[in-house]
Amino acid sequence: MSSAPNNDLVLRPFEGLPNEQDLVAMRQLIPAATITTATTAEHGGQRVTLATILPMNWPAIRRSDGSVVVGLQASVPGGDLSRAFGQAIVQALAEEPGSPVPAVELAADSPRLQDVLEVSGGLDIEVHDSFEFWVDPDADRTPEVEASLRESNDKIMPTAPVEGLEHAYWVDAGPKEHLRWVLDADEDRVIDAVARLHARRESGIAEGTKYVGSFRAEGMTIPVWDLPSGFGAEGVEEHAEAFRTRFLEALETTEPLSVLERRARGGIVARQVTLR
Repeated sequence: MSSAPNNDLVLRPFEGLPNEQDLVAMRQLIPAATITTATTAEHGGQRVTLATILPMNWPAIRRSDGSVVVGLQASVPGGDLSRAFGQAIVQALAEEPGSPVPAVELAADSPRLQDVLEVSGGLDIEVHDSFEFWVDPDADRTPEVEASLRESNDKIMPTAPVEGLEHAYWVDAGPKEHLRWVLDADEDRVIDAVARLHARRESGIAEGTKYVGSFRAEGMTIPVWDLPSGFGAEGVEEHAEAFRTRFLEALETTEPLSVLERRARGGIVARQVTLR
């Protein structure tokens, strides 16, 4: 029998995987998205779909054709998300086709995603406007399945990647629209960058937009901007190149903040919305 697993917290569980920032976005930001890949030869070379969420918040399911779908927003045990979802894949492969994995059972030898997935071809994300990917192509689409799918689709907040701003996502949250940008950067550096730009009145993406805060998730910092109603992903894309250039230049600046920038930083921190 395997000994108890190590529950130490891993701050960057997806580190070393291609598209780490989009995996974090799938865990934290995006309602419906998938990445299609496969397990390594050692684990059978079976097709795997990494998804945002599955019905019943299952960690994984084995489809009728033997492939596996993993729900990255599921609640899983332990301090290492990568190990938990690696174990979810192992458990799914041991199930009969058509069976879900209702809970992850960690062991000392549970593999991580980095050990299980074949990633030489990259991990390309596809954002969806429905949960149609839930439906097993080989299973019957009963009226109950169709009704559940419609109900879930009605709750999706429209979300789209922003062309020209890698790992950034526009979302229509109802009363407001937001831009959320997953950055491999320390949160203090991000706030410093915003302060440098704010001192020059350039911290927004465009007129009418406003930086409102940031949070950390799986080792990434995710700053958030409020957007005017109707701005849309297209509005962000229109200004993406100029905004990306000035923001990354500010982010890479290592000079101490000026008096004006420190004053701007103080105001940003005092007004910042807590998004943790």
